[in-house]
Amino acid sequence: MQNVYLVSVLSSDKTGLVSAISGCLFDLGINLGSTNFSVLGSGAKFTAVCESDPEISRASLDETLGSLPELANAEIRVVDFEFSAEPAANTEITHRITIQGGDHPGLVARLTEVFIEFDANIVRLNADRLNNDGEDQYLIQIAAWIPASREHACLASISNTASSLQMQCSYTRLPGEFGQ
Repeated sequence: MQNVYLVSVLSSDKTGLVSAISGCLFDLGINLGSTNFSVLGSGAKFTAVCESDPEISRASLDETLGSLPELANAEIRVVDFEFSAEPAANTEITHRITIQGGDHPGLVARLTEVFIEFDANIVRLNADRLNNDGEDQYLIQIAAWIPASREHACLASISNTASSLQMQCSYTRLPGEFGQ
């Protein structure tokens, strides 16, 4: 039986960081499942569900990652992943939604509350503050699963909420079983 770990690395951002981490994991024979990487200010966060042979312990994986020069002074955590590594049905991304406009407190909270009303699931969310010619703008990108029966009402509500916040909203339905 394989070990399933959640590997998290928080470090300063630098070119080659993802390559160094994923290359090290590959060299150990570790299979990456769901993986995320984000630049957070001048820092960066890498997170992955990793499946390894039983002889690779959390401690040895932590030590091997810690020996990488790219991860000097990084915070590395390797913990047992207590959830199923297989995605649930409501994690298939059916829509990509982009919302952009002026920055206001509570934007993310107000917009994401809409998903609850329609039993939709946010699979990924990225939110960034941008500076366009001295004016703060906010860009929110959401990958979501929206039930087919509630798609139109959900998207209309998201668009209306964005509009009430003086933001622009666009979305794309992804092809697949849902979109067919």
